[in-house]
Amino acid sequence: MTAAHTLSDSMTMLRRDFRHAQRYPVMAVSGVLMPVFMMLLFVYVFGSAIVTTVGGGSYVDYLVPGILVMGVGAGSAATAVNVNVDMTEGVITRFRTMAIARVSVLTGQVLGSVIRTVVSLALVVGVALLIGFRPRASFGEWLLAAAVLLMLTLALTWLAVAGGLAAKKPEGANGFSLPFQFLPFISSAFIPTDSMAPGLAWFAEHQPFTPVIDTLRGVLTGTPVGNSAWFAVGWCLLGTLVGYALARKLYNRDPTR
Repeated sequence: MTAAHTLSDSMTMLRRDFRHAQRYPVMAVSGVLMPVFMMLLFVYVFGSAIVTTVGGGSYVDYLVPGILVMGVGAGSAATAVNVNVDMTEGVITRFRTMAIARVSVLTGQVLGSVIRTVVSLALVVGVALLIGFRPRASFGEWLLAAAVLLMLTLALTWLAVAGGLAAKKPEGANGFSLPFQFLPFISSAFIPTDSMAPGLAWFAEHQPFTPVIDTLRGVLTGTPVGNSAWFAVGWCLLGTLVGYALARKLYNRDPTR
């Protein structure tokens, strides 16, 4: 099958993904809006108590990079559930018998998830600017931040697709994505890791989300990046490769197993 056919089939599956989102708007809207709600909660409810922990200044400037990463995690949860529904209801088994590019079924889901995540992140940035976020990034640095977020989105989305294919029920698929949504809480998203208890601080510093958040914070607000950018890219590439390989293997497995 040619690349043109694969691209055409992927666009068909992308349109199907959008129509599916229209049938279940609550899940799509909640995934887009949840990061905004989290940002408003931490800025206006907890911000005054936390701001001294981050060294004073504007807490929203410190917070936004972590909320952007949480937005990527929230988007992956919906993807895992959508893929699992297709798997458990036999839709994917049907697709296997059709004369379409196999990879297009997964690619359509991934593209739909990436587009929804981009909308969610743009909404977060827009609201953040309204409530006082003042980034110091140049145009090139904004592009760099967008590239980091896109790499993270691809990594978590492919891992979510693999989780959705592996789970036996939608509840299990949603549970698989929970680490993507909650690990940012144990990172540098809300407070510096050096203000945590020693054991917790070690975990926060070495888990995948912290270097991504630190890189975004450095690029957008001018704080030191150090080696965080290299670790961020490495974790994103590893997640994408592992997620893609697992998703392909699970999709091509014998459906009777």
